[in-house]
Amino acid sequence: MAEEVKKIVDAIPMLLEFPAGRFHVDYDRGADVLYISFERPQKATDTEVTDEGILLRFREDKLVGITILNASRFRAKT
Repeated sequence: MAEEVKKIVDAIPMLLEFPAGRFHVDYDRGADVLYISFERPQKATDTEVTDEGILLRFREDKLVGITILNASRFRAKT
């Protein structure tokens, strides 16, 4: 339990700098996909895919979420 709390506390500086005031995060370990939704999860009407395999999800012209494929590749090296 203490290690889990430490990981969350260590993430606080990054979370405070996050560009959205509210967001929802879900991680599917089996599929290794990280979902980040701004405000509350919303259906997107359009998607752009970056060269890194990151899906930018839009509802009209507003970015409503990001889907990161193979998310574990972004883990910090220890």
